[in-house]
Amino acid sequence: MAIARKVVLVSAFAFAAAYAVAQDAYVVPADAPAHIRRAIDSSERPEEQRARDVNRKPAETLMLAGVEPGDHIIEIAGFGQYYTMLLAEAVGPEGHVDVYDLPYTERFAGEASRAFAAAHPNTTYHQEDYNTAQFPQGVDAVLNILYYHDLKPNDIDTAAMNAKLLAALEPGGPYLVIDHKAEDGSAWRDAGTIHRMGVDTIREEVTAAGFELALESDLLANPDDDRTQMVFTPGVRGHTDQAIFVFRKPAP
Repeated sequence: MAIARKVVLVSAFAFAAAYAVAQDAYVVPADAPAHIRRAIDSSERPEEQRARDVNRKPAETLMLAGVEPGDHIIEIAGFGQYYTMLLAEAVGPEGHVDVYDLPYTERFAGEASRAFAAAHPNTTYHQEDYNTAQFPQGVDAVLNILYYHDLKPNDIDTAAMNAKLLAALEPGGPYLVIDHKAEDGSAWRDAGTIHRMGVDTIREEVTAAGFELALESDLLANPDDDRTQMVFTPGVRGHTDQAIFVFRKPAP
């Protein structure tokens, strides 16, 4: 899959215009490919997930990740199945989605995640410690959406994990990371409390593992977000200022 080689910052103006048009209802972009449009429009998706589309912009996100039919995807932290459901539909029967959750998620997500995987032959659910997990090799893309900040609070060695994900990817394969922004320069300070990251730290850690930064987007930016607030606070949840990075495994 082709990923732009230079760092691109998606226009804030374009984001603002799109947000103004689609505040109340999500509109799939006209240039969205058929497999992504099919995933968004799937009748399997519950209304509670569809209601979140306007803020999460799933078609644009999957397009940034370059998801194609037949792809083999690793999804980090799929509990809730918001993106798992989209990915399973988008890659189709010739593709595969390996979902990895940490063991603590069993109490609120294990049963539903196993049920989803049982009903979708192209999806495999893993509940494993990322420190010891052995990821499949030769995958086309890795997605870590709104979970990087939870890694160190759960005692995950992020340097080792990023290195394993680099090894898992095909050359040129993307690693999409989205996370809630904390105050600039705060690094991991707020990760275990208000579930936000100093996102420069994500960039530094992932590139230190050997990835190249292919693209940075403000698609999910919200300059009005108070980045000192807990992300689950009513009125804040679903409206946080989020960073999007597309890293790439260098080609030989």
